[in-house]
Amino acid sequence: MKIKSVNAADLLPAIRRMWELSAVKIRSIDAAMDRSQGAPVHTVAGRYQAKGWTDWTQGFEFGSAVLQFDATGDEQFLDMALQRIRHEMPTHITHFGVHDHGFNQISTYGNLLRLIREGRLPADRGTLDYYQLALRCSGAVQAHRWTAIGEGQGYIHSFNGPHSLFIDTLRTLRILLVAHSLGHVMKDEGDRVVSLLDRAVAHARTTARYCVFYGEGRDIYDVRGRTAHEAIFNIKNGDFRCIGTQQGYSGFSTWTRGLSWAICGFAELLEYMAQLSPSAFGPGNDKAKVLDMMDQAAAAVCDFYIDHTTLDGIPYWDTGAPGLARMADPYGVVSDPANDIEPVDSSAAAIAAQGLLRYGAWRQSIGDGAGERYTRAGLTVLETLLGDVYLSGHEHHQGLVLHSQYHRPNGWDHVPAGHLIPFGEATMWGDYHMRELALYVQRLAQQGPYLTFFNISGETR
Repeated sequence: MKIKSVNAADLLPAIRRMWELSAVKIRSIDAAMDRSQGAPVHTVAGRYQAKGWTDWTQGFEFGSAVLQFDATGDEQFLDMALQRIRHEMPTHITHFGVHDHGFNQISTYGNLLRLIREGRLPADRGTLDYYQLALRCSGAVQAHRWTAIGEGQGYIHSFNGPHSLFIDTLRTLRILLVAHSLGHVMKDEGDRVVSLLDRAVAHARTTARYCVFYGEGRDIYDVRGRTAHEAIFNIKNGDFRCIGTQQGYSGFSTWTRGLSWAICGFAELLEYMAQLSPSAFGPGNDKAKVLDMMDQAAAAVCDFYIDHTTLDGIPYWDTGAPGLARMADPYGVVSDPANDIEPVDSSAAAIAAQGLLRYGAWRQSIGDGAGERYTRAGLTVLETLLGDVYLSGHEHHQGLVLHSQYHRPNGWDHVPAGHLIPFGEATMWGDYHMRELALYVQRLAQQGPYLTFFNISGETR
C-alpha cells in the first residue's frame, strides 16, 4: 500500500455522498427482501440474495439502518430499524448454532443502547431493560460455545464443531464484553460462575497464539502478521493439531477477510481493555500482559496488511491465491477488480480500514508517534472505497460497496458474463462495515463522540 497524507476532514464530502447512496440501498433492500427466505447475504447481478449456510448477517441489515440514522438524523431509518429488530432479532439472541452473536446483536441492540447512552434516543426504563437483557443473554450464549484446552485456556468454537477455532470470532468477542460491562456473569453446571471478561481474554489469547504468526519459525510459511482462518484442536486432550481454512485458499496462506477480522478485533479489544482497572481482570490475567499480547498481535496483522495490498490499499481475496503468481507485480499496482486473474475483496478492506484507524489511535494514545502511520493507512483505504470504482452509484444495484467476495472456493460469488472471476457485487457485512467505518471517520472529522461498541454502560445501568 502506498500510504497517503489524507486526513479525516478531507473525506467528509465523499462520506456525505456515501450516506446519500446508502439511503437508497437500505430502502430498496427493505422493500424487496423476502424474509421467509432468510437474511440478505450477498448480491447477484445487483440484487441481495439469502444464502443459507450460517445465519450471521441479519443484524448487519437492520444495523445499517441504525447507522444511517446515527450519521444523518433521518428518523425514517430509525423507525425502520426499530420495527425490524422488534420482529426479526429476538430469535438471534438465543441462537445456539452460530458463533456470530457479536455481529448480530451489537449491530442492532448494541447500537441502539449506545445511542441512548449518547442522549440520541429516549431512555425509558422498559426499553433500557429490553436492550440490556438482549445483550446480556446473547453474551452468555456466545460464551457457552466453549472448548477448554487446559490450564484455564480455551476458545469459542465455530459452527464446524468443538475442535474448530475461527479467526472471525475475535471480533464477536464484543458481545461478551458488552454483557460484562452490563454486570452479567454466566452460570454453568453446579452454579459455577464464569467471568465473561476472562473468557474473552482467553479466546483472544488462543487466537493470538494459534491463528496469528510472528515470523518466529513456527513453520516454513511463518511470515510475521499472516493469519490462519482456522485452528484445529484435539478436544480429547486440548492439543493443537493443525491450521486450516473454510473460505481461504489454504491454511498456509492468508484469507484476507480473516486477516481483517483480526486487525479490527485486536484493535477494538485494546481500546476496551485499556479503560478497565487492573483489578477487573481475574487471577492469571495481568492487565499489562494482556495489553502486550494484544498489541503484538495487532501490530503484526496491521503491518502484514499494509505490505500485502495493492497501492490503493485493497487486498486480493487470499495472499496465496494461485493466480497471483501470474501477475508481474500484484501489490505494486492500483487495484483492478475486473483483472480476470484473481478477485479483490472490498469487504476485507472496509473491515481492515477501521482496525487500522483504531490501532493508530491506540498507539498514539500511549504516546507512540508511529501510530500515525496506521491512521494514514486506514484513511487511504477509506478514500479508495469512497471512489467511483468501489462505491456503487447505480440506483438499481442494492449493494453499497462493490467487488466484495463471499466464498471463492465454493464458487458462490457471481461472475459477470464474459469474465472469468467474480466482481461487481456486494456483501451485507461489507456494506455494514463501510457504514460503520464512515461513521467512525465522520465523528473524528466533526470532533464528535468517539465511536466504540462499549459506550453502553454508565448511566444506563
